[in-house]
Amino acid sequence: MQTEKEFFSQYSISQYERPSLTADIAAFMVRSEQNDNYKRNSETKLSILLINRGGHPFKGFWALPGGFLQPSETVEECALREITEEANVTPVSLMPVGVFSEPGRDPRGWIISNAFASIISEASVKQGGGDDASDAQWFDVRFEQGKDGDYYLDLCYDNIKLSAVLTAEETRFGRTKYKIKDSGNLAFDHAKIIATALTALRNGAKNFETIFDFLPGKFTLTSLQKVQETIMNISILPANFRRKISDYVVETDEYTQGAGHRPAKLYMRKQ
Repeated sequence: MQTEKEFFSQYSISQYERPSLTADIAAFMVRSEQNDNYKRNSETKLSILLINRGGHPFKGFWALPGGFLQPSETVEECALREITEEANVTPVSLMPVGVFSEPGRDPRGWIISNAFASIISEASVKQGGGDDASDAQWFDVRFEQGKDGDYYLDLCYDNIKLSAVLTAEETRFGRTKYKIKDSGNLAFDHAKIIATALTALRNGAKNFETIFDFLPGKFTLTSLQKVQETIMNISILPANFRRKISDYVVETDEYTQGAGHRPAKLYMRKQ
């Protein structure tokens, strides 16, 4: 009977084809747009960070930040390194979105992507100077199903608009698998990764699991409601939202401060 030592003396990993591994990050932010009239509430928009590729393949196309895994790091460490290098911000945490390994997804060869979603606060972006990067921009996101059953992903920044079309192939374990009909000038299969990440984000927002990560430690119920409405692209009656959220938050003794606004009670996430 062969021992383990004898097995390894004859074993060579070079006998097997090995893929390259990458980490791609769908980094989201809920961005507020202030109105000139202080009496009107500010608008909120869901944005995603995209990188303009400077080299081939897909030179000049927009893509998710990401890169190749190094031998000394985990895929999570790779994702954090790449988003920090390319956007000058570091997420507090990462949510696994899935493994994307369809043959031919990358024209450079057999390359498998480990995709993650991250949430970056608007304050940290301003502090990190991410908006100043010439090759990285925050695109406003719209993702919805059309009457024809297809899913439409629209990403807008300034006068740039990227429009991808996808179909839902199947839903298992609460996750939907998408197929690209039109990439919308997004590199690789990143339209599919973004759609998958958005779906996971919305599923988490239904149960209030992800919406707290978009806010500071203390927040108003109005800002909390805006985040959920923005992520899920829906409108909620304030009374219904406050009733549902009551088991997830705790009231503080503090209020908002600022000229021209009526002070509002601040809340914290219940631990």
